[in-house]
Amino acid sequence: MSESVALPPAFADLSPFTDWVLPTERERYDKRVASTMAELQAFYDGVFPRLQDAVEYLETVPYDADMPEADVNLLWLCCSLCTVSFPVEAWRQPRVPDSGAAVFNAVFEPAI
Repeated sequence: MSESVALPPAFADLSPFTDWVLPTERERYDKRVASTMAELQAFYDGVFPRLQDAVEYLETVPYDADMPEADVNLLWLCCSLCTVSFPVEAWRQPRVPDSGAAVFNAVFEPAI
């Protein structure tokens, strides 16, 4: 992300990874497949050790419309870690192995 992305103060050490604060699965997937394995590994190595702390922290935060932006950003960062974990831990590549063209982008929405 180009602008400054806030995280809860206890997670300031994760600020180098705020370009992974992405609110949709599609954005997270697109970033994953556009990244090198070195970039995915660096993100994984930087965020995974803090995952348990982040989960414990987020369990104390009410999930509602008033959730502070910094907490929402931490949640999206954790979601990105989930998106990156299998390529790092199992496949050793950003894409699903042997999947060919696994993406279909609709150009038009279906007519009603």
